[in-house]
Amino acid sequence: MNGIRGAIATVKNNKEDIIESSKHLFSEIIEKNNLDPKKIVSVVFTTTHDLTEAFPAKAIRDLGYEYISAIDTLAPNISSDIDGCIRVLVIYSEEIEVIHVYLNDAKNLRPDR
Repeated sequence: MNGIRGAIATVKNNKEDIIESSKHLFSEIIEKNNLDPKKIVSVVFTTTHDLTEAFPAKAIRDLGYEYISAIDTLAPNISSDIDGCIRVLVIYSEEIEVIHVYLNDAKNLRPDR
């Protein structure tokens, strides 16, 4: 089993941008890791406290993956955190060579990736 991490920032606080950014991030994780969506066990999204207009997990359903268990939660309210950030943890049922995905300003979170 593997955990694949990712993040995207800076997302605007409106429903369309939150959902579209989440779709983009999730799709990139699937593509870069060559994942079989049927082998995804679950997905956890976190958002910074400034993103209040939509649930990122809705993006998974909008992409047609109704069978994937997904949930949203708030990230810890850390004063130095980047604004407008959606983070994700994808739990995958097989061992793979993991490629974590950091998009837009979230690349600054993990300069080693």
